[in-house]
Amino acid sequence: MLAGMAANATPSGAAATSGMGKLALQGGTPVHTAKWPSWPRFNQLEEKALLDVLRSGHWGRGNGGTVKRFEAEYGRLLGAPHVVATANGTSALIASLAALGVGPGDEVIVPPYTFVATVNAVLLHRALPVFADSDLETFQIDPAKIEAQITPRTRVIIPVHMAGGAANLDAILALGKRRNIPVLEDACQAHLGEWRGQKVGTLGAAGCFSFQASKNLNSGEGGAVCTNDAALAESVYTYHTNGRSRQAGGDFAYQQTGANLRLTEFQAALLLAQMTRLEEQSKLRESNAAYLTRMLSEIPGVKPVKNYGGCTRSAWHLYMFRVENEAFAGVGKDTLLKALQAEGVPVSGGYKPLNKEPFLANEFRAKFWAALHGEREMRTWAERNECRVNDRLCGQAMWLTQTMLLGTREDMEHVAAALRKVQARAADLRRA
Repeated sequence: MLAGMAANATPSGAAATSGMGKLALQGGTPVHTAKWPSWPRFNQLEEKALLDVLRSGHWGRGNGGTVKRFEAEYGRLLGAPHVVATANGTSALIASLAALGVGPGDEVIVPPYTFVATVNAVLLHRALPVFADSDLETFQIDPAKIEAQITPRTRVIIPVHMAGGAANLDAILALGKRRNIPVLEDACQAHLGEWRGQKVGTLGAAGCFSFQASKNLNSGEGGAVCTNDAALAESVYTYHTNGRSRQAGGDFAYQQTGANLRLTEFQAALLLAQMTRLEEQSKLRESNAAYLTRMLSEIPGVKPVKNYGGCTRSAWHLYMFRVENEAFAGVGKDTLLKALQAEGVPVSGGYKPLNKEPFLANEFRAKFWAALHGEREMRTWAERNECRVNDRLCGQAMWLTQTMLLGTREDMEHVAAALRKVQARAADLRRA
């Protein structure tokens, strides 16, 4: 059962060209020998903010005011009238899905190229994730593949604004409206990203953000739900505080089920301090990303990520590009990654096909869904979740972190130089 999901597809070009050892592309002085920018960045502003909360004696949102102040400031930044801060981005997704009424037997459409939290939030509600394939050039969910995945059980569509770019919200929101299915934006990587001048996370029924340690806006852990819908915001708030509404006050009265998914006053204080640098850092990332894109576009077989025309600003949480191994003498992706890392460029291979993760096909999930929907339907579900474009994407994708985009123009030049050096060495080895 679900055997087709149990093993990841072999990435394109996974095996190195015959005669090339794993380290064959490495040698000589690395292109980049300096340190890349450190993360997080902080100073006395963060120290004072934390000490103020410490000395206040009000460390939780129940009797403090810092979380409320952050929610108001973040709402102003995004142009969202309602913000509920949460313990992390996963909590934001969980609380939002609860507020949208997702439960056992429901289906939620998700992309296969995303962090596992997008899927885990669906599974924790005992709902079924359904994968719509990726768009190769943008790394985003392909809106043309979504409608075929809709069934009478579809309750929510979750586009992920991958790496800080924007999913095609024109198409996805229009589809959601036409089919009466709410769109929940996973904007966990997309602080200050925009679609047609409006901040992502504010166009759908709700938007979810993460402030985890790697994020552009960082408090170690943390998250937020943004929405234009007052009733939805109240439902999110009630869920995230164990079913107690704002009106309950100190009474032990419960409106619904829920969990403790609250942000602390300390994290809110950090976020308020970190927000003072967010715009300046974002502009530097944008500038470096544009410069790097111009250089990488000139290298045969290197394909920088493209943004949809409606994406008027990317957050550049990651700088993503694809490498076609044919342009690197057929050298496999893993070998290319090691060669680039040896040149002082800490590039990552990115996500694997999430729809093929073995945990999705484990015995518990299989039995649960087979009991709910039937054995034949489970097999059909596995077949309809094939994402062949995403398989190709995962075989070619490489990432640079947002921290690297806070470097210098020379740092960006070193990234391009390392790719050129590895490509030339691969060609030499093939001729040898």
